[in-house]
Amino acid sequence: MATFLLIPGAGGEPWFFHRVEPELRARGHDPVAVDLPADDESLDWPDYVALALKALGDRPSPVVVAQSMGAFTGALIAAEIPVRHLVLLNPMIPAPGETAGQWWEAVGQEQARREAGYEGFDMERDFLHDIPDFLRADLLAGGRPQSDRSFAAPYPLRAWPDVPTTVVAAADDRLFPLALQKRVARERLGLGVVEVPGGHLNALSYPAEVAAALAAVV
Repeated sequence: MATFLLIPGAGGEPWFFHRVEPELRARGHDPVAVDLPADDESLDWPDYVALALKALGDRPSPVVVAQSMGAFTGALIAAEIPVRHLVLLNPMIPAPGETAGQWWEAVGQEQARREAGYEGFDMERDFLHDIPDFLRADLLAGGRPQSDRSFAAPYPLRAWPDVPTTVVAAADDRLFPLALQKRVARERLGLGVVEVPGGHLNALSYPAEVAAALAAVV
């Protein structure tokens, strides 16, 4: 059995992993989805780490799973405590000193989307295209906004933590196209990616497949 510390992306809502959690339990693991009050402008990256470690409690050596913007927090956790593995799911892989606001231009996200055939942002096309109907109302109702502070704060990690790291990328991610995820993983971490079905929110649309990819690192 492994503990999976699940770090959500922008908005910080643990609900994002609510379909993956039972899949991990069915495989004999202990999932812990972290609630990050991402709309709180008083919180910085070290505060997110502290909240995650509080949720973890005394469970030793977790597998840290960090989705999208959660990669900023996940890598800091892996630098703070012993972890079994760090899994980045459709991630924003940060560089030292880079802000989350700078990341988009630094990796060429807009150009990558154009090359993939997407202009502008459309909620239905880019986020909800593979989401089951029974979840759409919750997503369209909107969650917490991500704080301006978290986009403006320079990333404090000076070097990537020396821990086993896996990048899991959605084949039909329309926010971070697969070609972009492959390039950034290679350029920033020297890694390939594990491809799974679905879009950027595939923990909701393909929970069994995502859980299988997570459990495979144990």
